[in-house]
Amino acid sequence: MDKNTKEFRVSRGLYIGEAAFEYLVALMVQGTFLARLTQSLGFSDSLTGIISSFISLGCLFQLLSLFIRRRTVKRFVVVSSVLNQLLFMFLYIIPVAPLPAGVKTGVFVGCLIAAYVLYYLAHPKKISWLMSLVEDGKRGRFTANKEIVSLASGIVFTYVMGEMSDWFKARGALDTAFLLTAAVLFVLTALHTVSLLFSVEPVHEEKGAKSGLIGDMLSLLRNKTVRRIAVLFMLWHIASGLSTHFYGTFMNRELQFTLFFSSVLASVGSVLRMLVSRPLGRYADQRSFAALVRVCLVAGAVGFGCVGFVTLRSGKIIFLLYNLFHGFAMAGINSSLTNLIFDYMPPEKCADSLAVCQSLAGVTGFLSTLAASALVAHIQQNGNTFLSMHVYAQQVVSILSSVVCLGAVIYVSRVFLSRKKAGGE
Repeated sequence: MDKNTKEFRVSRGLYIGEAAFEYLVALMVQGTFLARLTQSLGFSDSLTGIISSFISLGCLFQLLSLFIRRRTVKRFVVVSSVLNQLLFMFLYIIPVAPLPAGVKTGVFVGCLIAAYVLYYLAHPKKISWLMSLVEDGKRGRFTANKEIVSLASGIVFTYVMGEMSDWFKARGALDTAFLLTAAVLFVLTALHTVSLLFSVEPVHEEKGAKSGLIGDMLSLLRNKTVRRIAVLFMLWHIASGLSTHFYGTFMNRELQFTLFFSSVLASVGSVLRMLVSRPLGRYADQRSFAALVRVCLVAGAVGFGCVGFVTLRSGKIIFLLYNLFHGFAMAGINSSLTNLIFDYMPPEKCADSLAVCQSLAGVTGFLSTLAASALVAHIQQNGNTFLSMHVYAQQVVSILSSVVCLGAVIYVSRVFLSRKKAGGE
């Protein structure tokens, strides 16, 4: 199949646009933007943390996508993506809707869950389709360019949307900000849909449905190499799940950051992530992805550790440091975890191994957030007191995240860097 044709070149450009539009939509239902929505509905910090952590649990639905066997997936992906993003848009209409508070809460949670179910059902099929447009040997560079475009557009977008929301909130017109955000999400959904509709879908020979899919998954779980990699996935998701989902409300409420300033902090992390992504990629090529993931885990541990010592006076500096270290970590950690599978597993087992590892990580990340939510609620109900010390709940869970990251560093050193590639034993 010739992928140098104009049709494929245009489709690859559309893919870069598709990824950017999807990323901008996702930014509006995460972090401080999600926290402002949930606060307007009267949600507690712990409930907001549980809700936002559903992003991690949603990875479990990728397993269901393995049962979807279609010769062409374009229609399925387009329809699922449109419904998913319209549900995200509806989240900004719910606070304005003339409904009882209890109904708003139920509808909000239901829409968020349904949106992520649709997203994760379609996501593996969409990635498989769109990455098939890219020539072999150029996927690394293409992926880097795609990520840089998304991050750069995200910086500008969060600046604008954060400033707009803060401006209306200061004038007591937060409902207007919500409606304008919903309108922007509708436009992004339309652009995202167009980018998918005009992308070519290569037609492949139908392989036929797999048999014994559940048995194959159980076989993977019995594989020592898969279990070792899965543990590393889970450790990182536990570290993130313990604390990151509670930062949005912490910055909005206790530290009283504006959305604009929170966007500035996130943008600083994104800029650093863009700057170091290619050097870190070269480091992985020269050393190994296991070596890179260890470096990124150390950076993650330092970032979480910084938040463990935050105060009202030092909040802006501490979260600047956190975003810098976290941005550095994220520049390599996700790609490293994925590439560990391709390093250690035979090619025919990579796709299913990735699905199993991500699903297990999503579940453990969600469970860690549930546990952390109980701890956050306990500390806040006791007047921000823990072990007779006056601390914020987010400080405690951040220290726990840092400890888990350091444990993961030791794990990588002993399990991966002290042994040769397992080769899918």
